[in-house]
Amino acid sequence: MADDLSAVANFLYEAGTLKNARRTGWWMAGVNNPESVAEHSWRTALIASVIAKLEGADPARAAFLAVWHDTQETRTGDVNHLGKKYSTAADPVAVTADQTAGMPPLLATALQDLVAEYEAKGTPESVCARDADKLECMLQGIEYKAQGHTSAQRWIDNSRSRLTTETAQRLADELLSQDPLTWLRAAMAEQP
Repeated sequence: MADDLSAVANFLYEAGTLKNARRTGWWMAGVNNPESVAEHSWRTALIASVIAKLEGADPARAAFLAVWHDTQETRTGDVNHLGKKYSTAADPVAVTADQTAGMPPLLATALQDLVAEYEAKGTPESVCARDADKLECMLQGIEYKAQGHTSAQRWIDNSRSRLTTETAQRLADELLSQDPLTWLRAAMAEQP
C-alpha cells in the first residue's frame, strides 16, 4: 500500500504561505512592500547552484538546500536581525521535524537531514547555499537602493562582509560594479 500523502499535501499548502510572507528587515530600509520569503528562496536557489558549480560542489544539492533554508518561516515568520536580539530563535531543525511529522518516513527524514545539513555548515554545498542566501540579500539591497531606498546600503555592506567562498566574493564585486539594468541594456544592444 502506498504511503499516506495527506501530511505532504498539508505542507504544500503551508509552504504556499511563504509567497505572502514578507522579509521584514527591508521595512527598516523604507521598503513598503518587500520581497516575499518565497521570492528570496527562489533566487537564493539559483545563486546557490551557480556558486556551487563554480566552487566544484554539487549545484543541485546546493540549490536543494537553498530552497528549504527558510521553509520554517511558515511557522515562525521572518524574524529580522533586530527581532532576534529580543527573542529566542526557533531551532530550524526542530521546526522542520514538526512540519514533516506524518509524512512518509523516507521523505521526512530526507527533509530533516537537509535542513540539519544547511544549519551545520559542514558540507561544501551548505557553505555555497549559505553564501547564496547572503548574496541574494545583497543583490536585493542593490535593487532596492537603485529604487531610491538608500538605507539598503546597510544590508548590502553587511551581506557582502559575510560571504566566505571565493566565487561568492567575486560575484559580489561584479554585482556591485553593475547597474541592476545592465542586463537589459545588453539584451537590447543599447549603448551605456
